[in-house]
Amino acid sequence: MPDLSRLDPLKPILPWLLLALGLTVPFALSAYDLNLLARFMAMGILALGLVLIWGHGGILSLGQGVFFGLGGYAIALHMKLADLPSGEIPDFMVWSGRDGLPFWWTPFSSPAFTIAAILIVPALVGALFSWAVFHRRVGGTYFALITQALALAFATLIISRQDVTGGFNGLTDFYSVFGFGLSSPGTGSGLYWVTLAVLCVAFVALRWLLASRFGILLRAARDGENRVRFLGYSPTPFKVVAFAIAAMLAGVGGALFTLHAGVVSPALIGVVPSIEMVVWVAIGGRYSLAGAIVGALLVNLARDAVSSAFPELWLYLMGALFIFVVTLLPRGLAGLVKGKAA
Repeated sequence: MPDLSRLDPLKPILPWLLLALGLTVPFALSAYDLNLLARFMAMGILALGLVLIWGHGGILSLGQGVFFGLGGYAIALHMKLADLPSGEIPDFMVWSGRDGLPFWWTPFSSPAFTIAAILIVPALVGALFSWAVFHRRVGGTYFALITQALALAFATLIISRQDVTGGFNGLTDFYSVFGFGLSSPGTGSGLYWVTLAVLCVAFVALRWLLASRFGILLRAARDGENRVRFLGYSPTPFKVVAFAIAAMLAGVGGALFTLHAGVVSPALIGVVPSIEMVVWVAIGGRYSLAGAIVGALLVNLARDAVSSAFPELWLYLMGALFIFVVTLLPRGLAGLVKGKAA
């Protein structure tokens, strides 16, 4: 590899460059492009969680689409209920022959319950799932395969329950959220600023967490679980907490993505999307929080540009890019900047 030491000064200022870019680009982009960027920033929130569990925890998850979908469907249920006239049910339920709402839909009419569900449900599911697996000391390739099976099962469940989930088509046709009309001129830019703020908070919080004693022990468990146990620590709680935090971030990202995209469906949460999420982080740098954000933005921007012109070419290009990065840049684009990743 060529000597790229001249890029070293970028390391400490890269997060600030990203923040400056996020603060200035809204004034230079059209409404469509701003919405597109906000979607990819929401995906960047999920990518931060993958850095935590994969890069610093050594836990490769191929099922983050599950938690992304839990957050997305939670906000979608609320928006469907908010737009319904009193006494009516969503049109897809009528077409499926239902005559009433499922009991578990009703609480999502409350904004407070919906926000709590976006934060708590993915984290709780992630914690219970990871505890059940890590308690049995399952890891490595086996854990990755189990999470992939979880993503497949979740997508299959969503598709099979057409009458309550919208099936393969998912949920769409949203008109308002928390009292704000989605078609209003200021709502789109407001959601962008909310997404940017959440991304910044998640970035700062994870930097603090990874620099803390928790982060040190999480990396120690990654590098040598048996040594950590010999020193008197159980790696399981650290891995479970990390996985729960990553699941929560994925849920928040899924909810924000649904707000910007106006749709959530099994096509966004299955096996293939979950693998693509790992590719974003691998390209950006799985040890770097800033690198993961850059990876999520660049890959998805490239996907939008290439797939629009050459729909069949994108998957080949992404596969080739992934092989290139794994072979020549094992630390991703962030590895071009020497020193401890941001």
